[in-house]
Amino acid sequence: MKDALKFMIAAAALLSAAPPPARADNGDARPKENRAPAYTIRSTDKLSIRVFQEDDLTTISRVDSKGTVNLPLVGEVRVSGQTLSDAERTIEAAYRDGRFLRNPEVTVSVEEYAPREVSINGQVKNPGRFPLPVESTMTVLDLVTKAGGFTDTAEGTEVRVTRNLPDGTTKVITLDVESLIKGKGNAKSTQENSELRLEPDDIVYVPERII
Repeated sequence: MKDALKFMIAAAALLSAAPPPARADNGDARPKENRAPAYTIRSTDKLSIRVFQEDDLTTISRVDSKGTVNLPLVGEVRVSGQTLSDAERTIEAAYRDGRFLRNPEVTVSVEEYAPREVSINGQVKNPGRFPLPVESTMTVLDLVTKAGGFTDTAEGTEVRVTRNLPDGTTKVITLDVESLIKGKGNAKSTQENSELRLEPDDIVYVPERII
């Protein structure tokens, strides 16, 4: 009886000292860099494109004027206008659909960002061009503030943003920035809050108030 009790105690000690079972591999051992998830790839961005366990396919490529990168085996792949995650999936599909790789795992990061600027003209104290941050967003209100604010004759309720779209057309957005500054938050400004985020090459114009 005593021998059986000793055996049970020893077995319990061994079990408690055993290492915990290994966690199941989630299938993606690639470290992902800290990056702005909403960043959209633009022409002239220089991208680092890595294919997991396929060193021969890893490359650095600049996005050309057509919005494409030139990759080993698959050739040109369009990535302009896509987020980094979307570009990863697009490139994986290109290698998979071309039957070059069965289960490709691609990581895309930006080695060198394309120049990103916006401009503001009209009735602000310091009109001109301003760099657009990469890791954060800039709104029209932010830009007006950077430009020194409105002049005394500015029509802040009719600020116009001219934006070039990917299809070659131009979009003009009219914003009531003055209400945002005063904290009124009317229906118009609330509806158009999503439009306040500036994109590269946007042109902001503040008209003069008609007296």
